[in-house]
Amino acid sequence: MPFWDLQRQLGIDVDRWLLRQSATQPYGVAGACHAFEREWVECGHGLGQTRARRECQPEYEDFMECMHRTKLAQRLKKILEQRDKMIKEGKYTPPEYHKGEKDTRP
Repeated sequence: MPFWDLQRQLGIDVDRWLLRQSATQPYGVAGACHAFEREWVECGHGLGQTRARRECQPEYEDFMECMHRTKLAQRLKKILEQRDKMIKEGKYTPPEYHKGEKDTRP
C-alpha cells in the first residue's frame, strides 16, 4: 500500500489509461484481448520488473498473440504452402469456388 494513495484521493485511475484493452471501448463492450491483458497485469502485480518478465512470460505471450495473431498467420501460411504443394503434385484439386476466378454470369 503506498504511503499516499493519490489515485483514490484524486478520483482518477491512471492504470486504466496505461492499459490498452481497459480503455473506454465503443458501446461499452470490453476489448477482444481484455481478458488476456488482465491476466498478464494480475500476474505481474506486486512483482518486480525482472521477476515479472520471467514468471509472467506465458501470460504476456498469450496477450501478444491475441493482439497480433502472429502464430495464427504462421499456421495459415504453412497450410497454404501445403495446399499449393499438393496441387503441384496433383494430389489435390480445389473446388471451383476456391480457384479465385470470377463467376461467369448469364
